[in-house]
Amino acid sequence: MISDFFASLWQRAQYIPLWSALSATRLRSLDHRARLFGGMVGLAMRWFPPARWRFDKEVLRVFPDMPRGQRAALRREMGRNMGRTLFEILRSAEFQSRPDRFHVSGPGLAALEEARAVGKGAIIVSGHFGQWDAVRAVLKARGMETGAVYRKQKNRFYQRGFLAGIEQGGRPVIATGRSGTMELVRHLRKGGFLAILLDEKYAEGATVPFLDLPALTSTAPAALALKYGLPLVPAYGTRRPDGSEFAVDFEAPIPHSDALTMTQAVNDSLAARVLENPGQWYWLLRRWEGA
Repeated sequence: MISDFFASLWQRAQYIPLWSALSATRLRSLDHRARLFGGMVGLAMRWFPPARWRFDKEVLRVFPDMPRGQRAALRREMGRNMGRTLFEILRSAEFQSRPDRFHVSGPGLAALEEARAVGKGAIIVSGHFGQWDAVRAVLKARGMETGAVYRKQKNRFYQRGFLAGIEQGGRPVIATGRSGTMELVRHLRKGGFLAILLDEKYAEGATVPFLDLPALTSTAPAALALKYGLPLVPAYGTRRPDGSEFAVDFEAPIPHSDALTMTQAVNDSLAARVLENPGQWYWLLRRWEGA
């Protein structure tokens, strides 16, 4: 019991910086608060040595000749973008209240609308890139509420806020794991939509190159799309230069072939986005084998 008490106390102490940032800025507009929070995360990426070292290690895998100054600028940009994204997810209801900020394009949206019209489910795949929950906000506003698969946070105070924010973006929210997989399948078979971020290292996955490096990747989304005849649509919410508007692009569905080929196509799709806007991808995921 004593150990549980101290564990809870430590988790609360870890949560205090985030709670303080959220509370201190609550009277400002969402964009102003998100910008301030992003600035704080950008500063942390600049001055916190473990984050710098980890970031540089991952970036140099992909860009081995990138100069130190360019890496530093990219690190701060990533920190600002990820800080804003985190804040917007925690304040999801406010974030969704301005549909004019989402600039939608791409053939994948029509494919999803067609699937919904005939009562068929769909799988939307993306990564920790830009504002990934802008994709679900767009779909929800169009009557295509989309659930999400997420990894449960160890800190119960973070977990409470993250889960609430993700649920506001669309339900069901399904935790990774065996029971979650069963719930996921039931939801898809009933005609539900699900969004999956496919850029985390998956120990039981197949080795599928990502940014030309071997990456353990789950082939389950592609396998489910094949098994149940569902569209597998890559989609991205790229943050525009002003920081508060988003280009939400639904790419054409991945052609059905086999799970490995389709998963490679998903990785290639995300890789193209990262190469175009490297400051909008979360480089601290330990994405590659041996990371």
